[in-house]
Amino acid sequence: MPNLIENFPEILTTCRFYIELKLDGSQDPVDAYFMECKGFKRTQDVVEICEVTPQQWGKAKSGQVVRTKVPGNVKTNNVTLRRGMTRSPTLWRWFEAVQRGDWANQLRDGSLTIYDQGEHPQAIFQFRSAWPISYVVSDFNASSNDIEVEEMELAIELFSRQQ
Repeated sequence: MPNLIENFPEILTTCRFYIELKLDGSQDPVDAYFMECKGFKRTQDVVEICEVTPQQWGKAKSGQVVRTKVPGNVKTNNVTLRRGMTRSPTLWRWFEAVQRGDWANQLRDGSLTIYDQGEHPQAIFQFRSAWPISYVVSDFNASSNDIEVEEMELAIELFSRQQ
């Protein structure tokens, strides 16, 4: 009898992931690693089509009304990335470049990778044509021991699961 535990896929935990962002033209090997990601969501509209068939039904003298649902537009939500603040001004410069009106040249691709307990990639989500729409730094409090958090919201055209 085969061992069922060996054949059962591992359930992925969210504590084993990072998001790596590399911007074109940067001197750093990686521009940012993020500890939190919210909003990875892709939906598809439903379009309802109503048509009348020549088939009569019941005591009606006209055709039967048939409603069909077909796929419509695909939508991708904005994604919010959070991390402990670093000395690197790269994210701020990216946000400023978009604010100056240079957003078409600032579109970036990236990925979210989730690892198993053995640190092997198990799920990879690629996103394309992202640009920052907001940049937030957590509140400062000199008497606190909390880590300063940098948060950036990205508009994303498309994301897909690669693995």
